[in-house]
Amino acid sequence: MPSTPRLAGRHAIVTGASTGIGRAVAERFAAEGATVAINYLRSVSEAEETLAQVRRASEAGGFKEVDHRIAQADISNEAEAQELIAELELAWGRIDILVNNAGIQIAADSEDHPVADVRRVLDVNLIGALVCSQAAIRHFLTRPGGGVIVNCSSAHEIIPKPGYIGYSLSKGGLGNLTRTLALEFADRGIRVNAVAPGAILTPINDAWRHDPATRASVEGHIPMGRAGTPEEIAAVFAFLASDEASYITGQTLYACGGLTLYGEFKQNWSS
Repeated sequence: MPSTPRLAGRHAIVTGASTGIGRAVAERFAAEGATVAINYLRSVSEAEETLAQVRRASEAGGFKEVDHRIAQADISNEAEAQELIAELELAWGRIDILVNNAGIQIAADSEDHPVADVRRVLDVNLIGALVCSQAAIRHFLTRPGGGVIVNCSSAHEIIPKPGYIGYSLSKGGLGNLTRTLALEFADRGIRVNAVAPGAILTPINDAWRHDPATRASVEGHIPMGRAGTPEEIAAVFAFLASDEASYITGQTLYACGGLTLYGEFKQNWSS
């Protein structure tokens, strides 16, 4: 971690922050001086556990009596997403960073994938990110200093994910949402970027992360030979949210252990 806190004085919202990457991002931001709002949907106990860890990280970084808080909202619901931003703006007086992290995936064969399930994934992963971004941008434009949005995309922004067509659609769309907003607001002090994790040791990957044989199979496809940790991904979010990334906008940074390098081509079988 940098010796000088990079986010001191900033106010950040992290959606879907009660577990996994969102929790790690919230902790990392707090450790670097930010005041953090932990958005959650269902489990208040998980959100409160994250809040406790965020407070510990904040105090360890030398920041005491910081107004960290939890904020319940279903960001797939337009009214709730807008209210989330409005309530935190009122409570804090300003918002500086929005992390669109909330995401779900639903498995099904593409030819039979219920459209209702696809819509549900798109509503959370893509439309929710859009609505939160719109509300944050409207706030950023009301005051000097601009603001930062960092979206949680996926290696599947560019790598197809058969059996998860809704997830693939949502992450592809999130990449273009990132670029479009970045271009539109680049000259008004607003930066928009994305982080694209690969296989990360989070609850969304419980199907393989606790099973040694299945995990070995997954990691066999990763050029670096191992899955990533939430803390490694959080470090990338912290960089993009900080002034160290002040000249970066409209980019997706792939933190995927080399998955996007097409590891199957490490041995030249095609020529």
